[in-house]
Amino acid sequence: MGDIVISLKDAVVSYREDVALRGVSLEVERGEFIGIIGPNGAGKTTLLTVVNDLGKLVHGQARVLGVPVCRRNGIKLRKRIGYVAQAENIDPRLPISVRETVMVGYYGRLGLFHRPTEDQWKNVDRVLDLVGLSHLSRRPIGHLSGGEYQRAAIARALVQQPEIFLLDEPTASVDPQAQREILSLIQLIHSQYHMTTLFVTHDLETLPSICQRLVLMREGQIWKEGSPGEMLGEEVLRQLYEAGVSVPAEGGSGKFPRCGW
Repeated sequence: MGDIVISLKDAVVSYREDVALRGVSLEVERGEFIGIIGPNGAGKTTLLTVVNDLGKLVHGQARVLGVPVCRRNGIKLRKRIGYVAQAENIDPRLPISVRETVMVGYYGRLGLFHRPTEDQWKNVDRVLDLVGLSHLSRRPIGHLSGGEYQRAAIARALVQQPEIFLLDEPTASVDPQAQREILSLIQLIHSQYHMTTLFVTHDLETLPSICQRLVLMREGQIWKEGSPGEMLGEEVLRQLYEAGVSVPAEGGSGKFPRCGW
Protein backbone atom coordinates (compact mmCIF):
# COMPACT_ATOMS: atom_id res chain seq x y z
CA MET A 1 0.00 0.00 0.00
CA GLY A 2 1.20 3.53 -0.79
CA ASP A 3 1.61 6.52 1.49
CA ILE A 4 -1.84 7.39 2.88
CA VAL A 5 -2.18 11.18 3.15
CA ILE A 6 -5.94 11.38 3.84
CA SER A 7 -7.70 8.96 6.16
CA LEU A 8 -11.33 9.36 7.26
CA LYS A 9 -12.93 6.76 9.52
CA ASP A 10 -16.67 6.80 10.21
CA ALA A 11 -16.75 10.62 9.88
CA VAL A 12 -20.00 12.29 10.86
CA VAL A 13 -20.66 16.01 10.39
CA SER A 14 -23.90 17.69 11.47
CA TYR A 15 -25.12 21.25 10.95
CA ARG A 16 -27.79 21.79 13.58
CA GLU A 17 -30.49 19.24 12.69
CA ASP A 18 -29.04 18.30 9.30
CA VAL A 19 -26.50 15.47 9.06
CA ALA A 20 -24.15 16.39 6.20
CA LEU A 21 -21.85 13.35 6.44
CA ARG A 22 -23.02 9.97 7.68
CA GLY A 23 -20.20 7.63 8.67
CA VAL A 24 -17.84 8.37 5.79
CA SER A 25 -14.62 6.34 5.57
CA LEU A 26 -12.04 7.06 2.86
CA GLU A 27 -8.32 6.62 2.30
CA VAL A 28 -6.34 8.57 -0.31
CA GLU A 29 -2.78 7.83 -1.33
CA ARG A 30 -0.18 10.48 -2.04
CA GLY A 31 -0.33 11.65 -5.65
CA GLU A 32 -3.79 10.27 -6.42
CA PHE A 33 -6.26 12.26 -8.51
CA ILE A 34 -9.74 11.46 -7.22
CA GLY A 35 -13.05 12.65 -8.59
CA ILE A 36 -15.92 13.03 -6.12
CA ILE A 37 -19.29 13.06 -7.83
CA GLY A 38 -22.94 12.99 -6.91
CA PRO A 39 -26.06 15.15 -6.88
CA ASN A 40 -26.28 18.48 -5.10
CA GLY A 41 -26.53 18.07 -1.34
CA ALA A 42 -24.75 14.71 -1.34
CA GLY A 43 -22.02 15.83 1.10
CA LYS A 44 -19.22 16.38 -1.42
CA THR A 45 -18.24 19.86 -0.24
CA THR A 46 -18.56 18.84 3.41
CA LEU A 47 -16.06 16.05 2.80
CA LEU A 48 -13.57 18.64 1.55
CA THR A 49 -14.18 20.86 4.59
CA VAL A 50 -13.27 17.94 6.85
CA VAL A 51 -10.00 17.40 4.97
CA ASN A 52 -9.30 21.14 5.23
CA ASP A 53 -10.19 21.16 8.95
CA LEU A 54 -13.11 23.52 8.45
CA GLY A 55 -15.84 20.97 9.18
CA LYS A 56 -16.21 19.83 12.78
CA LEU A 57 -16.59 16.10 13.31
CA VAL A 58 -19.24 15.02 15.79
CA HIS A 59 -18.10 11.41 15.43
CA GLY A 60 -15.28 9.51 13.81
CA GLN A 61 -11.67 10.34 13.04
CA ALA A 62 -9.72 12.19 10.37
CA ARG A 63 -5.98 12.28 9.71
CA VAL A 64 -4.46 14.42 6.98
CA LEU A 65 -0.77 14.45 6.06
CA GLY A 66 -0.04 12.26 9.04
CA VAL A 67 -1.62 14.43 11.74
CA PRO A 68 -5.06 14.34 13.40
CA VAL A 69 -7.53 16.89 12.10
CA CYS A 70 -8.36 19.07 15.11
CA ARG A 71 -8.40 22.69 16.15
CA ARG A 72 -4.78 22.83 17.30
CA ASN A 73 -3.53 21.49 13.94
CA GLY A 74 -5.92 23.38 11.66
CA ILE A 75 -3.81 26.40 10.72
CA LYS A 76 -0.69 24.31 10.12
CA LEU A 77 -2.63 21.87 7.96
CA ARG A 78 -4.23 24.58 5.83
CA LYS A 79 -0.78 25.92 4.97
CA ARG A 80 -0.15 22.57 3.26
CA ILE A 81 -3.50 22.39 1.47
CA GLY A 82 -4.57 24.41 -1.57
CA TYR A 83 -8.31 25.06 -1.94
CA VAL A 84 -10.23 26.38 -4.95
CA ALA A 85 -13.99 26.88 -4.80
CA GLN A 86 -16.57 28.05 -7.34
CA ALA A 87 -16.06 31.39 -9.08
CA GLU A 88 -17.12 34.35 -6.95
CA ASN A 89 -18.57 37.71 -7.86
CA ILE A 90 -15.89 40.24 -6.90
CA ASP A 91 -16.61 43.96 -6.54
CA PRO A 92 -14.89 45.60 -9.55
CA ARG A 93 -13.98 48.53 -7.29
CA LEU A 94 -11.80 46.33 -5.07
CA PRO A 95 -8.34 47.96 -5.18
CA ILE A 96 -6.22 44.82 -5.51
CA SER A 97 -4.57 43.51 -8.65
CA VAL A 98 -4.43 39.96 -9.96
CA ARG A 99 -0.75 39.76 -9.01
CA GLU A 100 -1.44 40.94 -5.47
CA THR A 101 -4.34 38.48 -5.16
CA VAL A 102 -2.09 35.57 -6.08
CA MET A 103 0.51 36.73 -3.54
CA VAL A 104 -2.18 36.31 -0.84
CA GLY A 105 -1.51 32.59 -1.16
CA TYR A 106 1.88 33.15 0.47
CA TYR A 107 0.55 34.94 3.54
CA GLY A 108 -0.23 31.75 5.45
CA ARG A 109 3.51 30.97 5.39
CA LEU A 110 4.72 34.56 5.70
CA GLY A 111 2.54 35.75 8.55
CA LEU A 112 0.72 39.07 8.59
CA PHE A 113 3.68 41.27 9.45
CA HIS A 114 6.28 39.99 6.97
CA ARG A 115 6.77 41.47 3.54
CA PRO A 116 7.11 39.18 0.49
CA THR A 117 10.62 38.72 -0.82
CA GLU A 118 11.76 39.39 -4.36
CA ASP A 119 12.02 35.63 -4.97
CA GLN A 120 8.44 35.15 -3.83
CA TRP A 121 7.22 37.84 -6.23
CA LYS A 122 9.19 36.10 -9.00
CA ASN A 123 7.48 32.84 -8.13
CA VAL A 124 4.09 34.57 -8.29
CA ASP A 125 5.00 35.75 -11.78
CA ARG A 126 6.05 32.23 -12.79
CA VAL A 127 2.74 30.81 -11.58
CA LEU A 128 0.81 33.56 -13.36
CA ASP A 129 2.61 32.55 -16.54
CA LEU A 130 1.72 28.90 -15.93
CA VAL A 131 -2.01 29.70 -15.62
CA GLY A 132 -1.94 32.08 -18.57
CA LEU A 133 -2.56 35.35 -16.72
CA SER A 134 0.76 37.18 -17.06
CA HIS A 135 -0.81 39.73 -19.40
CA LEU A 136 -3.52 40.48 -16.80
CA SER A 137 -1.28 40.62 -13.72
CA ARG A 138 -1.84 44.37 -13.14
CA ARG A 139 -5.57 44.28 -13.81
CA PRO A 140 -7.94 44.69 -10.82
CA ILE A 141 -9.11 41.25 -9.70
CA GLY A 142 -12.75 42.37 -9.95
CA HIS A 143 -12.34 43.06 -13.67
CA LEU A 144 -11.69 39.44 -14.62
CA SER A 145 -14.17 37.10 -16.25
CA GLY A 146 -15.31 34.04 -14.31
CA GLY A 147 -12.83 31.76 -16.07
CA GLU A 148 -9.96 34.21 -15.58
CA TYR A 149 -10.83 34.57 -11.90
CA GLN A 150 -10.72 30.80 -11.47
CA ARG A 151 -7.27 30.65 -13.02
CA ALA A 152 -6.18 33.37 -10.57
CA ALA A 153 -7.67 31.33 -7.70
CA ILE A 154 -5.73 28.27 -8.87
CA ALA A 155 -2.54 30.37 -9.02
CA ARG A 156 -3.16 31.69 -5.51
CA ALA A 157 -3.46 28.11 -4.23
CA LEU A 158 -0.34 26.99 -6.11
CA VAL A 159 2.00 29.58 -4.59
CA GLN A 160 1.29 27.97 -1.21
CA GLN A 161 3.21 24.96 -2.58
CA PRO A 162 0.46 22.66 -1.29
CA GLU A 163 0.75 18.93 -0.88
CA ILE A 164 -3.01 18.44 -1.28
CA PHE A 165 -5.17 20.26 -3.84
CA LEU A 166 -8.92 20.53 -3.14
CA LEU A 167 -11.09 21.66 -6.06
CA ASP A 168 -14.74 22.28 -5.24
CA GLU A 169 -16.81 22.70 -8.43
CA PRO A 170 -14.05 24.88 -9.96
CA THR A 171 -15.71 24.96 -13.39
CA ALA A 172 -19.22 25.84 -12.19
CA SER A 173 -20.68 29.18 -13.32
CA VAL A 174 -18.19 29.70 -16.15
CA ASP A 175 -18.74 29.36 -19.88
CA PRO A 176 -17.95 26.11 -21.74
CA GLN A 177 -14.72 27.43 -23.31
CA ALA A 178 -13.45 28.53 -19.88
CA GLN A 179 -14.42 25.13 -18.46
CA ARG A 180 -12.27 23.37 -21.04
CA GLU A 181 -9.33 25.69 -20.37
CA ILE A 182 -9.57 25.21 -16.59
CA LEU A 183 -9.76 21.43 -16.93
CA SER A 184 -6.70 21.41 -19.19
CA LEU A 185 -4.87 23.60 -16.67
CA ILE A 186 -5.78 21.33 -13.74
CA GLN A 187 -4.49 18.30 -15.62
CA LEU A 188 -1.27 20.13 -16.55
CA ILE A 189 -0.73 21.10 -12.90
CA HIS A 190 -1.24 17.55 -11.71
CA SER A 191 1.25 16.21 -14.22
CA GLN A 192 3.86 18.81 -13.20
CA TYR A 193 3.37 19.01 -9.43
CA HIS A 194 2.09 15.48 -8.63
CA MET A 195 -0.07 16.76 -5.79
CA THR A 196 -2.80 14.68 -4.21
CA THR A 197 -5.94 16.09 -5.81
CA LEU A 198 -9.62 15.83 -4.88
CA PHE A 199 -11.95 17.22 -7.56
CA VAL A 200 -15.62 17.70 -6.64
CA THR A 201 -18.33 18.09 -9.26
CA HIS A 202 -21.99 17.24 -9.80
CA ASP A 203 -21.58 17.67 -13.58
CA LEU A 204 -19.92 14.72 -15.30
CA GLU A 205 -19.14 16.84 -18.35
CA THR A 206 -16.53 18.65 -16.26
CA LEU A 207 -14.90 15.55 -14.78
CA PRO A 208 -11.18 15.47 -15.68
CA SER A 209 -10.17 12.47 -17.73
CA ILE A 210 -7.10 11.88 -15.53
CA CYS A 211 -9.19 10.80 -12.52
CA GLN A 212 -7.69 7.56 -11.22
CA ARG A 213 -10.57 6.78 -8.88
CA LEU A 214 -14.13 8.02 -8.47
CA VAL A 215 -15.98 8.40 -5.18
CA LEU A 216 -19.76 8.47 -5.63
CA MET A 217 -21.69 10.25 -2.87
CA ARG A 218 -25.37 10.29 -2.07
CA GLU A 219 -27.26 11.52 1.00
CA GLY A 220 -24.10 12.24 2.99
CA GLN A 221 -22.55 8.84 2.39
CA ILE A 222 -20.04 7.25 0.06
CA TRP A 223 -22.36 5.11 -2.03
CA LYS A 224 -19.72 3.49 -4.25
CA GLU A 225 -16.09 3.97 -5.25
CA GLY A 226 -13.86 2.49 -7.89
CA SER A 227 -12.20 3.09 -11.22
CA PRO A 228 -13.86 5.41 -13.77
CA GLY A 229 -14.57 2.41 -15.97
CA GLU A 230 -16.50 0.74 -13.15
CA MET A 231 -18.30 3.82 -11.84
CA LEU A 232 -19.43 5.50 -15.06
CA GLY A 233 -21.76 2.83 -16.35
CA GLU A 234 -25.21 4.04 -17.32
CA GLU A 235 -27.06 2.00 -14.69
CA VAL A 236 -24.72 3.10 -11.87
CA LEU A 237 -25.19 6.76 -12.81
CA ARG A 238 -28.95 6.34 -13.14
CA GLN A 239 -29.11 5.04 -9.58
CA LEU A 240 -26.74 7.69 -8.26
CA TYR A 241 -28.62 10.64 -9.70
CA GLU A 242 -32.03 8.98 -9.65
CA ALA A 243 -32.60 10.35 -13.13
CA GLY A 244 -32.11 9.37 -16.73
CA VAL A 245 -28.61 9.51 -18.14
CA SER A 246 -27.28 9.18 -21.65
CA VAL A 247 -23.83 7.78 -22.25
CA PRO A 248 -22.46 8.69 -25.70
CA ALA A 249 -19.07 7.52 -26.91
CA GLU A 250 -17.39 10.70 -25.74
CA GLY A 251 -18.33 13.14 -22.99
CA GLY A 252 -17.56 16.78 -22.41
CA SER A 253 -14.09 16.08 -21.02
CA GLY A 254 -13.18 13.88 -23.95
CA LYS A 255 -13.57 10.63 -22.02
CA PHE A 256 -16.46 10.52 -19.61
CA PRO A 257 -20.21 10.37 -20.25
CA ARG A 258 -22.76 13.13 -20.28
CA CYS A 259 -25.74 13.15 -17.98
CA GLY A 260 -29.18 14.05 -19.22
CA TRP A 261 -31.20 15.24 -16.23
